[in-house]
Amino acid sequence: MNGQIFTLGLIVCFFALMIGVGIYSRKHATNVDGFVLGGRAVGPWLTAFAYGTSYFSAVIFVGYAGQFGWNFGLASTWIGLGNAFIGSLLAWNILGRRTRVMTQHLNSKTMPDFFQKRYNSNALKIAASIIVFVFLIPYTASLYNGLSSLFKMAFNLPYFVCIIAMAALTGVYVIFGGYMATAINDFIQGLIMLVGIVAVVLAVLNENGGFMASVGALVDKSSWEYAAFLGPDPIALIIVVLLTSLGTWGLPQMVGKFYAISNEKAISKGTLISTLFAIIVAGGCYFLGGFGRLFVTADEVSKNGFDYIVPTMLSNLSPYIIGIVIVLVLSASMSTLSSLVLTSASTLTLDVIIPFRKKGTSEKKKILILRLFIVFFIVLSAVIAILKDSIWSDFVFIAQMMGVSWGALAGSFLAPFLYGLYSKKTTKSAVWASFICGVGIMMVQLLISMKVITVTTPVLSFIFKNSLYSGVFAMLLGLIVVPVVSFLTRKSTPSNVDEMFECYNTEVTVTAKSSLED
Repeated sequence: MNGQIFTLGLIVCFFALMIGVGIYSRKHATNVDGFVLGGRAVGPWLTAFAYGTSYFSAVIFVGYAGQFGWNFGLASTWIGLGNAFIGSLLAWNILGRRTRVMTQHLNSKTMPDFFQKRYNSNALKIAASIIVFVFLIPYTASLYNGLSSLFKMAFNLPYFVCIIAMAALTGVYVIFGGYMATAINDFIQGLIMLVGIVAVVLAVLNENGGFMASVGALVDKSSWEYAAFLGPDPIALIIVVLLTSLGTWGLPQMVGKFYAISNEKAISKGTLISTLFAIIVAGGCYFLGGFGRLFVTADEVSKNGFDYIVPTMLSNLSPYIIGIVIVLVLSASMSTLSSLVLTSASTLTLDVIIPFRKKGTSEKKKILILRLFIVFFIVLSAVIAILKDSIWSDFVFIAQMMGVSWGALAGSFLAPFLYGLYSKKTTKSAVWASFICGVGIMMVQLLISMKVITVTTPVLSFIFKNSLYSGVFAMLLGLIVVPVVSFLTRKSTPSNVDEMFECYNTEVTVTAKSSLED
């Protein structure tokens, strides 16, 4: 009982703090630029934590940590390290500065808007907006999955109650304060995630006598492969690392964080902070999952699924540790949810609805429409999650759509966005080719997963083994297709591309400690 009171007190304080930040941040949400991008003046700590908390949701802590920890053992830690060094460190270094400079120069607020202005094509903007809408909604709905088993363990609450509470609270602070409220709350939620994952890892290891004793027990209970450097299936491990790390480069809710960062100093600091955050949170989650075989049997996993593993690992811990875990999972879920709904709403509002209005739209009306669509996306994702758990539990389409969402978004957007920042020769036709490849490959994966079609050749069977494999193939194919198609369709290069890239040549004054004089 004392544990439940402690956990309930933490949750009440957490909810009050989130709402307070939303109300405080209203002053930053008086115009579209402030509501969507925080006025492009967000500092390194807020941006880095916003990036990290949008990256790592409850899906990773409960679902992926359990699944990949079970499949790869301690080698699943490489996934977290890949997320840190490829998904964070390299992403910030390669995309951060150029994204901030180019999007400000083009006055671009969303990824579809970038495609329109960078490639002079309104049709590309509409197509990108549709892709975002279709594939972010199931991805958003999947964020609730990690909550049910943990809340049932702590409070015996029905799943739909957890979903409604989380959706309502997230809606309140995003609607009030927009991007700035999201960024500040992401910082708070990120601190909770850092403390929580360290406490949980130490507590779980302590249950088995410490790190070395836990590793020894893992070898004795399962196999030496699950304590090996690359685990029992290195190829599958590399596939997961690539999808979850490189894939972030093409996700609009992740790249959008670079639009809002304030200056060069913020990028340098943000890179370091984001990388360290990912090492601790992602590395800790997957490292924890690697010990899952000490707590559950293969029969239990077969019966209850991978989401059963992590809650079972935590069930015998101190009720105070469980309370911290509950708030950790809430933080992870809400931070990602707020980023996704803000991205979805801003894309649909700014790139589709407002451009098609015949009359001019004031800033006040734009923000009103944005807030209405935030409500729409939160309600829609919550309804899908509730129905999937009850009425649609056997409806394969919903579950598989959630699986292909990440691959479709990253497969469509990664290559044209990356090349669009670096190469003047990237063409409109190449972007269309990337969209078609990304969406097309993942729709084929969806049909195969639903057993509508089958593949028999060894190569296709490997590519479409599951949505992880096909998602990686879609991304890598895009990186090849875009330059090849650009070379073949040089005439569709925008006529003003030289002017666009002049933004990188703007001279700035820096101190001697930043650059030596020639």
